[in-house]
Amino acid sequence: MTRFLQLVLGLVLLFNISCSSDYEEIVASPTYENGYFITNEGNFGVPNADVSFITKDLNFVQNDIYKANNANENLGDVLQTIAYNGDQAYLLLNNSNKIQVVNRYTFKKTGEITSQLNNPRYMAVANNMLYVSNDQYNGPKSVNVYKTSDLSFVKKITFTNTAERVVVAGGNVFVQNATYSFGNTLTKINTVTNEIEGTPISLPSGNINKTIAYNNNIYVIAEGSADSYIYQISAAGAIVKTITLSGIANGTHLQIDNGRFFFSSYNKIYSMDINATASPTAPIITAVDGGQYFTLYGFSVVDGRIFTSDVKSFTEASEMSVYTTSGTFITKFKTGMGSTSVYSN
Repeated sequence: MTRFLQLVLGLVLLFNISCSSDYEEIVASPTYENGYFITNEGNFGVPNADVSFITKDLNFVQNDIYKANNANENLGDVLQTIAYNGDQAYLLLNNSNKIQVVNRYTFKKTGEITSQLNNPRYMAVANNMLYVSNDQYNGPKSVNVYKTSDLSFVKKITFTNTAERVVVAGGNVFVQNATYSFGNTLTKINTVTNEIEGTPISLPSGNINKTIAYNNNIYVIAEGSADSYIYQISAAGAIVKTITLSGIANGTHLQIDNGRFFFSSYNKIYSMDINATASPTAPIITAVDGGQYFTLYGFSVVDGRIFTSDVKSFTEASEMSVYTTSGTFITKFKTGMGSTSVYSN
C-alpha cells in the first residue's frame, strides 16, 4: 500500500510539473487591440512620457505600456501626439526630437526617426509618406517628409510662419499656421510634388485654435473675445461654410464624432449637430477648473465617449473622466503624468 501511495504521489507531482511547464509555454505577450491609447505628455525636461491603455469596456487600465514592452526603456520627453499607419504607431516626442515607432498591437518598438527633427509638433500620413511639422521657438519652421516604408528622410518644406497641426483631406496635407491662438491661416501641401500649393487660406474672423479632418473635409475652430467660429474647408482648400458660435468666447478643442461637433470654452463643453447653424445655448459638461493653463488640458471624443483629463498641475498622475456624448458621467481612472489625447485602437 505504501509503495502504491508513493507511485500515485509521484504521478501527481509529475502531472503538476507538466501542467506548470505547459502553462509557462503558452503565456502570450499582451496585445492592445479593442481599446484606447492615452498619451501622457510627461514633465518638460524629464523623460517620463509614456502611454496608457484602457479596454473598450473601460474595465482594465495599464499605464506605462511602452516601458512594459521595451525592457523598461524610457519613451522620452514630452509625448506630443500619435499617428497610425497600418500596424505601426508613430509616437512623436517633442523635446526629445525623435519619433519612436512601435507595433500598435504589441507596443514593441520597430524603428525610430531622428533625422532633421527640430522641435517636432504634429504629423500625418499621406501617399506613403509621413509629414511632420517642426516649429522651433524664434527659430526655423518646416514640414519634414519621411518614407513610411523605411523611415528615411525625403525632404524639408520650409515655412516663414508657424507650422503647427498637420491634417489630411483629399490626399492633400493642410498645415495650421497658428499656435497658442495666434494666427489665422492654413497652407496646403500637394503630396504628389511635396510642394506648397497656392496661397495660404486666410480665415476672415478669429484666431485658429485647432484644425482637424473629418469625412474628407477640414474643420477649424477659431476663437474671438466675444464669439468663436467653426469653418468647413474643402479638400481643394476653399472655405465652404462658416458657423458663428454667438456668445461663446475662446472656443477650442474641436472634435467631431458621429456627425456632431464637440468643443469647449474654458471648462464648459458644448455639443451641436454638424449641420446646425445656431450655436448651443448651454454646455453639456462643466469640467474641473484646473486654472488658466491646465483646464481641459486633455480632451477627446471617441466612439461615442467624451474623455477629459485633470492633469493636477503636472504634480501627480492625471485623472481621466469619461462621459457619454450627452454629458452623463460614466467612470474615471488614473493615468500618467499630463494625459492629453485618446486614440481608438
